[in-house]
Amino acid sequence: QVQLVESGGGLVQAGGSLRLSCAASGRAFSSYAMGWFRQAPGKEREFVAAISWKSGIIYYADSVKGRFTISRDNAKNTAYLQMNSLKPEDTAVYYCAADYSTVVVTRLSAYDYWGQGTQVTVSS
Repeated sequence: QVQLVESGGGLVQAGGSLRLSCAASGRAFSSYAMGWFRQAPGKEREFVAAISWKSGIIYYADSVKGRFTISRDNAKNTAYLQMNSLKPEDTAVYYCAADYSTVVVTRLSAYDYWGQGTQVTVSS
């Protein structure tokens, strides 16, 4: 079992930055690939970014490529999502997720554990 707790969300103006954190507890964090997903009101949850257990493989959604950076610190059992140049369309609840696998995937159904989410609101 892995428990995930996101933090760092909030209200920011367009063009601003936020850094989300995902603190993990339970089973060995370094054995999991980590992903960030988001869900805007009235829309389905969508993939944002994912990172392999040793940070060697990273994927981004096209909509955030060049603006967001995913990283992890296995010593601190924490994953991060640095979000720069934020746009109003980035407004959503952001979730981190863990997949007990050495393979990094973007598919929601592959992830075994989810956090409760943190709200990010970008004003224009």
